[in-house]
Amino acid sequence: MKELLEMFVIFARIGGFTFGGGYAMLPMLEKEVVNNKHWATEEELMDCYAIGQCTPGIIAINTATFIGYRVKGISGAIAATLGVIAPSLVIITVISAFISNFMDLWFVSSAFAGIRACVCVLIFDAVWKLGKKSLVDNTTKILFLIILAVSLFTNVSSALLVVAAGITGVVVKGIRKNDPKAEKKEEKA
Repeated sequence: MKELLEMFVIFARIGGFTFGGGYAMLPMLEKEVVNNKHWATEEELMDCYAIGQCTPGIIAINTATFIGYRVKGISGAIAATLGVIAPSLVIITVISAFISNFMDLWFVSSAFAGIRACVCVLIFDAVWKLGKKSLVDNTTKILFLIILAVSLFTNVSSALLVVAAGITGVVVKGIRKNDPKAEKKEEKA
């Protein structure tokens, strides 16, 4: 029970201080889940995050649910999920009660502008760290560039791109597994 309460509190803190959604929570997740609690490795966290992104629903909730389930099963999934959504529910309820009274104040709109700028930096930081850990060979770098171009210049669904990248990874890894020369060539690059 103590570990479930601890999981709830950690995910509540992440949920309460992550403005900007799932992408902005990645640095906090890494600090708490990987570095402090050792509930997952960086690779496992990235896998949970990737699955959370391509499954229906909100990335932050999906990722919390997967990590909670990985650590403590169903009860862990429930504790982590409730933890990550509890602050939002409280904050949204309070804000909705008073927002119309305060939105016209210059310092409120200025605060929101500052928060948006901060969220951009947090997302960029998460993308930068994710890229350094994920772009490990020429194949992943080429796949990144292809998917970047497709996402920038077309309206292809992000979920479809994630699934396509996953299939590509399986196919490429399967080819390499059957061709030792290809694997050694990729390691040298």
